[in-house]
Amino acid sequence: MIRVTRLDNRKIIINADLIESIEETPDTIIKFTTGRTIMVLEDLDRVLQSILEYRRKFPVYAIPSGEKGTERRR
Repeated sequence: MIRVTRLDNRKIIINADLIESIEETPDTIIKFTTGRTIMVLEDLDRVLQSILEYRRKFPVYAIPSGEKGTERRR
């Protein structure tokens, strides 16, 4: 979950896992996999940074590299 600000200055928390795309037009538009779209005050880079910070908090998003058992067997 990340915090963003709607154009009317209301703070909201959104599920970063449901974000399909982020676009600057120049307003920042966040499109969700659910079909919903919102416009926020934060720029694209700030939203992206918030998503990356959120994902760093939860190792489940990490991709294992070379751990035993993760190699493809022939």
